[in-house]
Amino acid sequence: MESPAVADLVEHLTRSTALPRGVAERLVADVCDWFAESVEQFVRRRHRELQALGHTNEQIFDQLAGELTERPFAAPALSARQLRRIVYG
Repeated sequence: MESPAVADLVEHLTRSTALPRGVAERLVADVCDWFAESVEQFVRRRHRELQALGHTNEQIFDQLAGELTERPFAAPALSARQLRRIVYG
């Protein structure tokens, strides 16, 4: 079930842009999913992405620690050890 705020945003986008309703709905859904990502999901996803680019774990964990401060969720400061535990269990 779509929340009233999401429905209002979709309506706003269709009125204020040339986006068709279906495209506006998908766009809003993608943005909502992006902001709903948990710290653990983000760390695992970014670790995979950076690892695929050939970065070492030391580089990855340093970068992740910095990126977490820029994300739209309230993340605690995590040490490299805590980041490793999220990735490897």
